[in-house]
Amino acid sequence: MARVGIKDVAREAGVSTATVSLVLSGKTQARIPAATRERVHRVAAEIGYAPNSLARGLRTRRTHTIGLVSDQIATTPYAVRMIEAAQDVARERGFLLFLVNTGSDPAVERASIDALLAHQVDGLVYACMWHQVVEPPAGLPAGTVFLDARPSAGGFPAVVPDDHGGAVAAVRELVEQGHRQIGYLASDDHPRPIASRLRWEGYCEVLRGAGIEPDPQLVVRVPVATAAGGAQAAGVLLDLPRGHRPTALFCFNDRVAMGAYRAARHRGLEIPRDLSIVGFDDQDLVAAALDPPLTTVALPHYAMGRWAMETLLGLRDPPADDDVVLMPCPLVRRDSVAPPPA
Repeated sequence: MARVGIKDVAREAGVSTATVSLVLSGKTQARIPAATRERVHRVAAEIGYAPNSLARGLRTRRTHTIGLVSDQIATTPYAVRMIEAAQDVARERGFLLFLVNTGSDPAVERASIDALLAHQVDGLVYACMWHQVVEPPAGLPAGTVFLDARPSAGGFPAVVPDDHGGAVAAVRELVEQGHRQIGYLASDDHPRPIASRLRWEGYCEVLRGAGIEPDPQLVVRVPVATAAGGAQAAGVLLDLPRGHRPTALFCFNDRVAMGAYRAARHRGLEIPRDLSIVGFDDQDLVAAALDPPLTTVALPHYAMGRWAMETLLGLRDPPADDDVVLMPCPLVRRDSVAPPPA
């Protein structure tokens, strides 16, 4: 079937091809009557006209395509909201998003970047599933935006979650409820993500600000930040002698908090009457589904994805002097926190 072109629209609408081109490109000069513009748009829709993006790209030297290279976001449920946000902005601005998942394989990553540049994408977003410092791959074009990652030597605009600020909000919530014995179930994943250090620093900052010296006995590192690891680590703290065990737990993520729920119930403790728990991530199908629903800190995946794409497209100014934008991590209050038991 032959492609419908501008000449077909012009013939059916009874106008010149120049008029059709002006109307459909949005360059509606005052000399083109409104009725004519409406007729051109109606006819174009009726006969199925679509602009030739290849021809337009040759004229404008832009392809209206963006490449998003990620490690493993597309194959996990944890950070897909970043992709959703990038797609939303691209669609709103008439761009097509090419998504490449590299599986953290450097060779695949290199080949993927080369292929996207060979297809003359208008820009690249380099995304990671969790907050980390990365060595930028060779050959990244100027203006590439880093999403949920910090380039090791700067030089590119970047946005990451404010893990430190999120931890401060979480622990402060427990302190303000009157807790003094606050345990921390920390991540010991290897290689340890930068979020682990930032959340630990936030935890210590709030305790010291409240006149509470962090107690190493109340900190347990979870070898793998999962529900099973959380249950094991929480059990270590909940088996401490009465008077020494924590009345509240700050957990590295929501899956660890899920394990802490399990450990508490196995010991006959009720949340939040006997033990308050705060998580981190606000993970779908976890935090709000726990019983009781988990108070947690939300990772701003969608906000970061929008920021990255809007910065790439020039809709917002990039940070100055290689500063990294810290996207706020808001506290989401639910029902897992209460004052400590009398």
